Parts: sequence; C-alpha cells; structure tokens
Amino acid sequence: MNSSKEHIGSGIQKYFLWKNLQKDLPASIVVFLVALPLCLGIALASGAPLFAGIITGIIGGIVTSSISGSQLSVSGPAAGLTVIVLTSIAALGSFQLFLAAVVLAGIMQIIMGLLKAGTIGNYFPSSVIEGMLAAIGVILILKQIPHAVGYDKDYQGDFDFNQPDHENTFTSIISAFEYINMGAVIICVLAILILIFWPKVKKLAIVPSALIVVALGVILGKVFAGTSLAISAEHFVQIPMVNSSAEFFGLFVAPDFSQLLTNKAVWTVAATIAIVASLETLLSLEAVDKIDPIKRVSPTNRELIAQGVGNTVAGMLGGLPMTAVIVRSSANVNSGGRTKVSSIVHGFWLLISLLFIPGIINMIPLSALAAILLMTGYKLAKPALIKKMWNLGYDQFIPFIVTLLAVVFTDLLKGVGIGMVVGVFYILRTNMRNPYFFKLEKGGGSNKTYRLELSQEVSFLNKGAVQYAFTHLPNDSKVIIDATNSRFIDHDVIEIIHNFKDNAYTRNIEVELIEVKEKYDIPKFNI
Repeated sequence: MNSSKEHIGSGIQKYFLWKNLQKDLPASIVVFLVALPLCLGIALASGAPLFAGIITGIIGGIVTSSISGSQLSVSGPAAGLTVIVLTSIAALGSFQLFLAAVVLAGIMQIIMGLLKAGTIGNYFPSSVIEGMLAAIGVILILKQIPHAVGYDKDYQGDFDFNQPDHENTFTSIISAFEYINMGAVIICVLAILILIFWPKVKKLAIVPSALIVVALGVILGKVFAGTSLAISAEHFVQIPMVNSSAEFFGLFVAPDFSQLLTNKAVWTVAATIAIVASLETLLSLEAVDKIDPIKRVSPTNRELIAQGVGNTVAGMLGGLPMTAVIVRSSANVNSGGRTKVSSIVHGFWLLISLLFIPGIINMIPLSALAAILLMTGYKLAKPALIKKMWNLGYDQFIPFIVTLLAVVFTDLLKGVGIGMVVGVFYILRTNMRNPYFFKLEKGGGSNKTYRLELSQEVSFLNKGAVQYAFTHLPNDSKVIIDATNSRFIDHDVIEIIHNFKDNAYTRNIEVELIEVKEKYDIPKFNI
C-alpha cells in the first residue's frame, strides 16, 4: 500500500516538474533576451568592461538563483548601482580595487542575512510596492521609445529621469523623433503585433513569441541592409566577441586586496554597495511576490545570503555588483515562468551566447528587444491597476500615485523613499487610535485545528507578525481566521490572508475565513 502511494506521489511530482518545465524554458529565453542588452548597457554606463555586465548576469542566474528561496526573482547588474559603480571606480583609482569592494559587499550581505536584516522587507507598504511596479512599467515604456525608433544615445537599462547624456526621459523622446530610422520602427511595430497575437494561436504558442520577434529582427536587419531602411551599426546588440578559450579566460579580472587594511575608501564603497543593493533586492523581492500568480512568499533573509554569495563570486571573477531586478523578474512572470529553473537557465543562455553565438546575437536589432520591454512595461502599468488602487481608497491610492510619480521623475530608491514617507503618514494616522493584538489558539484533541482571532483594529504594522504566524503554522492542519470582532483590517493584511488561503493547499492546510471582508473603511476621526 505504501509502495503504491509512493509511486503515485512520484508520478505527480514528475507531472508537475514537466508542466513547470514547459513554462520555465520558454520564459528563460524571454528573460535572456531582456537581460542581455541591460547587462551590456549597465556595464557601459558604469565605466566597466562589457564582460563585467555579462558575467554578473550569468552569476546572478546560475549561482544566486540556485541559492535563493524565490522562485521568480531574477538577479543581475542593476541600473540603480550605475552611478555608485562609476564614481567608485574613479575614486578608488582601479577596477581591480573596486572588485575587492564588491567582494566585501557580498560578505556584508551574507552577514546581514544571517542577522535576519531581511525582515525589513515585511514592512514595505503594499501601496508603495504597487506604485513602484507601475512606475517601472511607465519608465520602461518611456525609455524604450527612443530605442524603438532607432535612437540609442542613452544606454539600455537607464531608469533615472536625468540621463548621463544631459537629457532627461522626456527630452530624449523629443530628440528621438528627430532621428527616426524607419527600418527600426517597422521591426518594432511588427514585433509588438507578434507579441500580442502570436500567443493567442494555440498551435503557434508552443514557440515563444519573443524568439519569433528576434528571428524577425535578424532577418529584416539583413534585408534592410543597403537600402533606405538600413539600420545603423550602433542599433544592434554589441556583445563581446570571444574567439578562443584563452581569450575567454583572459576576460576575467581578479580583485586587488592589497589595500584592504590601508584604504578606508574600499570599506566605504563596500558598505554603500551592500546597503543599496540589499534595499533594491528587498524591494524587488516584495514586488515579485506581489505579481506571482501563485502568491508564494520569498524568504528575505535567505535572499540576502544568496545576493551576498552572488556578489562575492562576481567580485572574484571581475563582475559588477548585482541585485534582484524587477524588470527581468517581471518579464519572467509575464512570460509564464513558474520556478527558479527559468532564471537559472537564462544564466546558461547568457553564457552560451557569449561563448558560441556572439556573431548571431550581434545581429539582433535593439528595436526588436525594445518591443519586448515595451510589452513588459504595459503589463506592469495597465490602466486597470490605477483604477484598482483608486477603488481601495485614498489611504492606498495617494501613496501609490506619489510613489509612481516620484520614481518616474527621480530614481528607484529616492522615489520609493518619498512614497514610504507618504505611506507611513497614512499608517500613523490610522494607528493613532488603533491599538492591536492578535491571538493564536490551538484547538483541543488531535485534530490540529488552530484559531487566529483578529482584534478590532489590525493595521499595516501587524503585517510582519501575521505573516510570521502563517509561515510557522504546521502542515496538515486546519486554520480558522476569525475577524468577527474586527471593524478595520488594513488592505495589506487582507492581501496576506487571501494569499495564504490561496496557497495553503500546497502545505495541505485547510483554511476557513470568518467575517473577513474584502475592504474595510478607515474609522473616521477628526485630526
């Protein structure tokens, strides 16, 4: 009997593994196509060798994703670290010394993870994370318009409002329309149409639409050569050419540890990278969990350790510092990724492209890849999201819209910081008269029934505690979440409750909700 059950269980596992692979492998190709130009562009803007961006993408996929507890997050060089990298290399005087700082930053992140510093990720308001996601979508659309029409003065992966070329997001678009390349426009428009309609035909959907877009771009790039639609050389991907194994291994750069004890600047740079990279990672992790269709919860402390290991390895091999990156991660989610296999395999695609097919990769027009990023941006910033946040009330909508605008007009960390200030204001306003507690009771007998009674007011500040309680409930049990006495439950806590209920079957937990409403009005009081 036990043998029969084990056989059935093994069969179910193989079935789900195959079903996941059917989604993860196509998703890995999309993530690879999104990551490739971003790795190159960020390395170029950072004043580092192009190979440094590629190696970080490879390590972020293969090493960091293997250790990470997140199933959908994708790591690689981040635009938010570009200015820090550029100024740090100049301040330290050598790229090798900067690499030593990256190794130190990685070790610091590992220590932060072991000290449970990742817990801070539980306290980002949902409205701010939604605003950040929508802002990234808007930025993707705005930033890709110039690349879509063949204007590539700003590097791929720049998400700051003020650009290194002394333009900003909007003036760059205006300038782009003075240098339109019709060949690039045709490729981008056709690519968008393919991305929209190809997946709707079931027989065709077996082949990833992004792969068809790239193939079309390569073919049209060749067809347009020598005509009035010819695409300029700088409008193609420019991956480093590796002609031999000796040349490949010659690209690696070792860090210089000779000044660790004498140069305080190395430690300052390391601490800066560790803090900024960790904050961006935790923000991205929270955002990815929010758009995960299965609503899984990623362990934040384990993620810091994974990032630390990744940065340590990247620094040892000559790579740029990395973070979990929302653009690549959202592309993974939107293309159907289900497990970390898609991120790991995308790292292998980057490695293969560098070693074996750089010539083919360099035939891909940036306008074809811009189409993929434009569609990713649209999915992150759909008008329906703004309507949803509006319907949730001012306490959710105002932090959301402030974060969205602040990120678009500054950069990721500054924008989220501004959104956090506004979000915390609304939280404190709500909690001035909302003391809270929650109680966990175990039912009698052997039925393993747990009752979680919510108090009259449950605020955002309860989010971490409620999440902790759900995480530590035993498998194969029944949980009753009783909100009979609750007159207010914060939207973030409601979201956690429903996510837990939707995903509880994976732990064989039966969930019963009592009087848990979809929305609660904030208690009225005079300020």
